[in-house]
Amino acid sequence: KRLLQTRLIQSGEEYTLVTAVGNGMLEAKVEGRDIMLLRFSMAHVPRYAYIASILNSLANHGIPKIVSDNREEKCLNCGRMYPRGTKTCYRCSSKGVVFKRWLELMKPYARPLVISLCVFWIIIGLSLVTPFIYRYLIDNYLTPQKAEALPIFFLIMGLAVSELTRTLLNIYKNRMMNKVGLSISRDLRQMVYEKLQSLSIAYLDTQKTGDLMNRVTGDTNRIQDFICNQASMGINQILLLIVVSGILFVMNWRLASLILLPAPFIAYYFRIMRRKFRKMYGRQWRISDRSNSILHDILRGIKVVKAFGMEEKAVGRFEETSKELADITASNEKTYNTIFPFLHFIMGIGNFFILYYGGKYILAEQMELGELIQFTSYAGMIYGPLGFLTFFPRAFTQAITSTERIFEILDEESFIQNESNARKIQIEGNVVLEQVTFGYQFYEPVVKDINLEVKKGEMIGLVGHSGAGKSTLINLIMRLYDVDEGRITIDGVDIQDIDQMDLRSQIGVVLQETFLFTGTILQNITYAKPNASLEDVIQAAKIANAHDFIIRFPDGYDTKVGERGQRLSGGEKQRIAIARAILHDPKILILDEATASVDTETEYQIQEALGRLVKNRTTFAIAHRLSTLRNATRLLVLDEGKAIELGTHDELMNKKGKYYSLVMAQREMSRTKAG
Repeated sequence: KRLLQTRLIQSGEEYTLVTAVGNGMLEAKVEGRDIMLLRFSMAHVPRYAYIASILNSLANHGIPKIVSDNREEKCLNCGRMYPRGTKTCYRCSSKGVVFKRWLELMKPYARPLVISLCVFWIIIGLSLVTPFIYRYLIDNYLTPQKAEALPIFFLIMGLAVSELTRTLLNIYKNRMMNKVGLSISRDLRQMVYEKLQSLSIAYLDTQKTGDLMNRVTGDTNRIQDFICNQASMGINQILLLIVVSGILFVMNWRLASLILLPAPFIAYYFRIMRRKFRKMYGRQWRISDRSNSILHDILRGIKVVKAFGMEEKAVGRFEETSKELADITASNEKTYNTIFPFLHFIMGIGNFFILYYGGKYILAEQMELGELIQFTSYAGMIYGPLGFLTFFPRAFTQAITSTERIFEILDEESFIQNESNARKIQIEGNVVLEQVTFGYQFYEPVVKDINLEVKKGEMIGLVGHSGAGKSTLINLIMRLYDVDEGRITIDGVDIQDIDQMDLRSQIGVVLQETFLFTGTILQNITYAKPNASLEDVIQAAKIANAHDFIIRFPDGYDTKVGERGQRLSGGEKQRIAIARAILHDPKILILDEATASVDTETEYQIQEALGRLVKNRTTFAIAHRLSTLRNATRLLVLDEGKAIELGTHDELMNKKGKYYSLVMAQREMSRTKAG
């Protein structure tokens, strides 16, 4: 038997979490040896990552952070895992909350909705009068003994006027509801889109583009259609059912009972099937989201697909998802179109009893023909609401699912939020990183304990192998993510105390993969400063060495760049991005591989433009070619997330450490290529 040993937490030099295949381990380094404390499944990795952090804090006599920011992937109420791609438990979600939020959406349009409801009741009133007129006409005038032309004419004219009035009122109501519906749909799209813009990169990185697009468009349309059509119609139909049922029971309670006899059984059936319907359509739409995301990826990467001759594989991948979507849709439709038509038939069985027993009453002279026609007309009005209610659960289920999907986004809290005391400052450019630690997965730090002080106007080159943490560091400076430990200050102010919009409006970025929006060259250059004059744009383009190639286009600055700038070369797109940054006039500049993947001549032009751009600005630059960082004030060398060297180019070369090795390796590679 292995004896358990008890030690003080402070005796551990370091506590680490190690992930393996299908499991993880918590280890402690004691007297230079790694000791495994326990092993656990991958589901518990986040928890033990925090435990390791707490143990390290205690071991270093610090104050531990024992509040976990980790988001559970399962329902805290019932313990079931969330469906993939959602944070909603369909078993536990409250329908009352959904109804309340629907009311909030409709509140700005209460007046037209109330007017349309009143119009509907006028229409219903006219509909209730019509059968009475038919009964009066048939029983009193449409017999040889009682026929009188003038009363018949006036009664028929009354029917015609009633029908015409109903038609005109229906047109008015439908147009009003259509206008309200479009407004609600617009508001929903705007709300979702604005929310997406406010969410942090950390959240958006975990979502599929096709899924988000589906929520902005498809889900908002379903909610709009339900609120303005099915929901309003459902309320009206239920009220109509109550009123007409009352009339029928007053006229003949025996026949009325035959009509309504199946209703309680069908209502109970809907209740027990509701959860199944929600699960059916929820799964269908998740597959639809995945299909849209695959299509979006293939279309965005169509050049890569064609370059590698992978058209058949791309088609096969999309066909596989499309088949899965078609299969689940077909299964859902099969279920729906089997159950509901049969229920609709059951609803109408009472009509046969009415004809049979009503005929017996007439033959026994216990009911007039006109009275039977009036009764069957009112019964027809009941079959409408009953028939509508048989099909209503499908629309209701779709609307509930869409609402939950949309409000998942609207309720999502951004990881990056302005503090209550966030303020605007005029940035000078002094940046300090104090013991900065961060990981995209909090239990796997990407940068660790980084300390750096940058003076206004300095250019800091970030050097290191791929994955060393260079891009992560500039993401933290732009506050696209918040540090896990330590802090970053600008001009002595913690960036978490600076208004996000104000901070980023004073930071300029030129990335390796330049993104241009569909539009003209002018629109892309003025993106960060829409009110810039044409003279300012041309001046920025000249500084960026872009003016000469722009004016060679037939349309000059009005040239369409195509989707993602596909009509321009890589160097041209890069120089437009530099012109955009120059026009923006930032206080802090980020250059992330700004000269990668271009030819020597283009690189020279870009370097010349960048030389003008970085002048008198605090600059953080990442470069593939280390020679391009020769003019940097200082170089920070990163290795596995840690800062291992800091100094000028000459200082680091003389030191003959990691930077020296990287430079020598690149020079050797250049000589090999030249040879």
